[in-house]
Amino acid sequence: MSLTAAAVLVPLTVACGSTPAGQANSGSAGARQPVTGVDWRVDGLTADGTTLRAPATARLRIGTDGQAGGNLGCNGFGARATVHGDRITFGDIRSTKMACDEDRMTFERAFARFLTTGTITARTADGKLTLTDGDGDRLHLSRGAPE
Repeated sequence: MSLTAAAVLVPLTVACGSTPAGQANSGSAGARQPVTGVDWRVDGLTADGTTLRAPATARLRIGTDGQAGGNLGCNGFGARATVHGDRITFGDIRSTKMACDEDRMTFERAFARFLTTGTITARTADGKLTLTDGDGDRLHLSRGAPE
């Protein structure tokens, strides 16, 4: 699959439990906000108590066809994505191989590692998405990818 195809994906609508797949639990009784089919701008990653600010190019989109794509901070990427309710699992990441400055590459390595750590829990509220892995590390995202 080309990077362009991975970045142009549509919303997921399969149901699982009380939260439809592709919609994250907002933590309240209100309407569920979609996780899939949305261009998410990555704001930062908190791992091991340290928060790394994301490069302006970092983004994520999870589609209904079982694919995810975006930009890790320097390189474009694609991966399989399985969504069940508020749980997401990403497969192996395929990415371009450009080199960027050390800060962007440091973030990129941390972002790629986060996506492939296992099942991730999604929570949405007010146009924000927080993905949390089993170790408690968190990826912070906002609706609307950078141009």
